[in-house]
Amino acid sequence: MERISRKRSRRRITTEPDPTFVADLPDDDEAEPETGPLRRCIITRERLPKERMIRFVVGPDRQIVPDLAARLPGRGIWLSASGDVLESGGAQEDRRQKDKQGDGTHRLLVRAFARAARGPVSVPSDLSVLLQAALVRRIGECLGLARRAGQAVAGYEKAREALKTGRYRVVLQASDGSEAERARFLSGFGPDLTIIDPLPGEALGRVFGRDYVVHVAVAPGKLAESLVVEAGRLAGLRNGSARAMGSERATGRETVSVNDVAGANG
Repeated sequence: MERISRKRSRRRITTEPDPTFVADLPDDDEAEPETGPLRRCIITRERLPKERMIRFVVGPDRQIVPDLAARLPGRGIWLSASGDVLESGGAQEDRRQKDKQGDGTHRLLVRAFARAARGPVSVPSDLSVLLQAALVRRIGECLGLARRAGQAVAGYEKAREALKTGRYRVVLQASDGSEAERARFLSGFGPDLTIIDPLPGEALGRVFGRDYVVHVAVAPGKLAESLVVEAGRLAGLRNGSARAMGSERATGRETVSVNDVAGANG
């Protein structure tokens, strides 16, 4: 009895929960086929458009791997693109237990992934930071493709001229550009523009071979749609809300806010 007690007392500290820890999780729905426009978040249990969520798969070493393009093989595990979900672990009822364990919200997130994966998994402790960095890269790559395809125009005058043709309906503005200049650029246009600001001016400039860019107009198409979707996901992760995308009124100078850094010289 003494040997058994000693053995049980040596419990590993790991991000991979043991079977009893996984079994403690509430019953989940049966695996849903990955068809249709909606997916269920493993934290909130809400069914949302997949454009407002992030897909994950379990890697060979049982690590959780983000699949932003939703193309990797394997059963998908979906999580709302919301900083609130990642930071809280989505389990309000487990707060007291979490505090007693001293494991923080990350352990609650691990539990949710383990339950969805039906077994122990490893989840990066800085998952939100990794996701944001990956989305920033995807936005830059997508904008680069649009530029090379002749579907993106940068610069105050060129972008405004492109918008006047009526063929360019998505506007990217530098997140650190001055509010006055951003508003002046949008003056005179109707409310049907989609305005996003996922990147600072220096990052936009690198795409177009310049030091700094504040205004970019993008023609309709799959690349423009992808830019809006990825900017919306990034906005959700940074601002704590999964409600991100959609057309905003240019006359009201509203944007899909992705960065809180504003007011710098643009």
